[in-house]
Amino acid sequence: MSEPLSEPALPPDRIHLRDHVVTAEIGAFQTERGVGQRLRFDILVELAQGVQDVGDDVDRILSYDRLVEAVATALADERLNLVETLAERIAAQILAHPQAACVTVTVEKLDRAPGALGVTITRRTPRVQAVAAGQPQPVVLVIGRGNGGRGNGGPGNGGAGAGGPVIVVPAAATAGPFVTDPGAARRIALIALDQAAWALAADIPGALVADSRTELDWAVTEGRTAVWAPARMTADTDVPADPAELAFWLAARMNAARVEFALASGDDPPPPPAGFAIPVTRRKV
Repeated sequence: MSEPLSEPALPPDRIHLRDHVVTAEIGAFQTERGVGQRLRFDILVELAQGVQDVGDDVDRILSYDRLVEAVATALADERLNLVETLAERIAAQILAHPQAACVTVTVEKLDRAPGALGVTITRRTPRVQAVAAGQPQPVVLVIGRGNGGRGNGGPGNGGAGAGGPVIVVPAAATAGPFVTDPGAARRIALIALDQAAWALAADIPGALVADSRTELDWAVTEGRTAVWAPARMTADTDVPADPAELAFWLAARMNAARVEFALASGDDPPPPPAGFAIPVTRRKV
């Protein structure tokens, strides 16, 4: 007597976000800078657990809002040149949720051609290094050249140390009095801070220079000291080219444990922006 045929396995349950259109600045060409363009997002998520198993409990599902938030977060982190990078960031955000087993992300530019230009990626959890809940929180430290070595208030050996991983923001850079256009002065000041970052990193044993969110995340995960070169991440934002303002901006995006300013005895740290919840402290030099 022949065995009864088994029923074919059902595909996993999925949730989706379709035709989500957001205007944002993105692109590698100079003509795409300072100009918003429409992006369309389609996201399909395979669930690790079927919807029949959640018992109508909203806390046990992957919320549709998380898909929208993943798009918003990926766009807010830094200005990107490639929709491919944007799709990777969105996939990583979604796969950080335990209920997400696989995600397909489509990102399309709607204003660059008569049709839609874009990319579609599919990622499973092992292919994406999503930020784990237990990832160390970095200390964002603002210091100037000469304060980077051991015993001078700097991070010393370039490792995480007792205070966790460190992201150093170089202090003091200026565009010079000869630049009168505010936009040009800000861009030149950011480039000057990038130069200061390279000089400062040379004073800190084991430090690396990082100019992207990907490099910063890797340094935090590896417990490395990173000196931040801010021009790439902030050139197209409205954050002032001021080391303190940049430190507060970065700390909020990196989920920092605290912001420290290496200051002489008696000096007070600059005040953070309204609503800034991360502790701000002084490190004596």
